[in-house]
Amino acid sequence: MDNALRLQYLEAMGIDVWLPRASAHSEQPLSPEVVTDNSEPETTADQWDILQAEVANCTKCALCATRTQTVFGSGNKQADWMLVGEAPGQHEDEQGLPFVGNAGLLLTEMLRAIGLTREEVFITNILKCRPPSNRDPHADEVESCNDYLQRQLKMIQPKIILAIGRIAAQTLLKTDAPLAKLRGKVHTFNNTPVVVVYHPAYLLRSLSEKRKAWLDLQLAIQTVKDNKG
Repeated sequence: MDNALRLQYLEAMGIDVWLPRASAHSEQPLSPEVVTDNSEPETTADQWDILQAEVANCTKCALCATRTQTVFGSGNKQADWMLVGEAPGQHEDEQGLPFVGNAGLLLTEMLRAIGLTREEVFITNILKCRPPSNRDPHADEVESCNDYLQRQLKMIQPKIILAIGRIAAQTLLKTDAPLAKLRGKVHTFNNTPVVVVYHPAYLLRSLSEKRKAWLDLQLAIQTVKDNKG
């Protein structure tokens, strides 16, 4: 790496650089010497703040032009349970939080039924911006957000992922299989168990499917217990 580029990197990281004064007989400037930096190494909390700022200012795809704000996710950063939905809707776009409104209330009740609160889990989406008119995400949008989700997963290291709804399940598992064939079994994403559950918005329209949703949650609980054992 040439000295000019090296200096730019060092300055960007906040490291002071001492440039020795060249002697009167020297024809070439001396190479810069780096003053020892005694600052603490970057922590996971620092990495989390950096990632959240990146998401908030993201312009990787066209959704940045139509969003009100990004929806990074919320909850416990050391959660055992990570819930991944499809994308923010209108209410999420307005509030900057995942799963609010009626679907969010039902999700909260689903968690409560298995002894969890929203504060104990981490909830996010495949996309961090709302698609116009709540349409399905486009492939380029999913790709643009993929790195953000991967970094969230790496920092949280959950014991289980709940894929909420068809789009989230198909995206995480890289399949076009219908949700009916994906639920009821344990999948894997980056060595983390994945259980597919119905989206709360769907359950609000199809009350008869709530029993299946309960069975999926029971499967998730058993999976976590098995992994702890």
